[in-house]
Amino acid sequence: MKRREFTLGAAALSGLLALPIRAQSGKGYVELRQRVQSEAPAGQIEVIEFFSYGCSHCRDFEPIFSNWKKSVPKDVLVHQVHVGFNKSFEPLQRLFYALEALDQVDAVQTKVYSALQADGKRLDKPEVLLPWIAEQGLDRAKFEEAYKSFGVATKVLRAVQLQEAYGVEGTPALGIAGRFYTDGAMAGGFDAMLKLADQLTAQARKG
Repeated sequence: MKRREFTLGAAALSGLLALPIRAQSGKGYVELRQRVQSEAPAGQIEVIEFFSYGCSHCRDFEPIFSNWKKSVPKDVLVHQVHVGFNKSFEPLQRLFYALEALDQVDAVQTKVYSALQADGKRLDKPEVLLPWIAEQGLDRAKFEEAYKSFGVATKVLRAVQLQEAYGVEGTPALGIAGRFYTDGAMAGGFDAMLKLADQLTAQARKG
């Protein structure tokens, strides 16, 4: 099944989202035909993790990726983009970008995965999400304001633009320096993805 055919229910509740299937480059990654404009400041190299809260592989990759990004060189800017393969992904996108706006991603990210995938909580439903947010010790009103904000809506749109520009078909995946794309299937596993990220950022640094 094509990744873009997955619904939120299939991804979040059954945990069957597979690693993306793409043509092998022979190198574990592909170089984009058209570069993606980076949002990193001048002199920095951008690494994007494309992920979804409904993806079981993203849940497993999260602690590995989190540890890796703590050790990257200072000129590497690492951030996450929550994909939106169809409209049903938007509530979870808004959840992520609202947490990001409140600087609470690191504090709550693991709990989101657990609640959604292990406990089956429908965090895509505001009537479930907002009380749950309060239970995590966050200010419900501030979160709701961020969740509904123009800023978060803009982030959702930008996420879709980036996933299209990189040709993302599944998660987790990495976009590097606006030039390279890799995923678990291409690279041969999570550790190999991150090793490639190190190699490709070094290559980008050399120009």
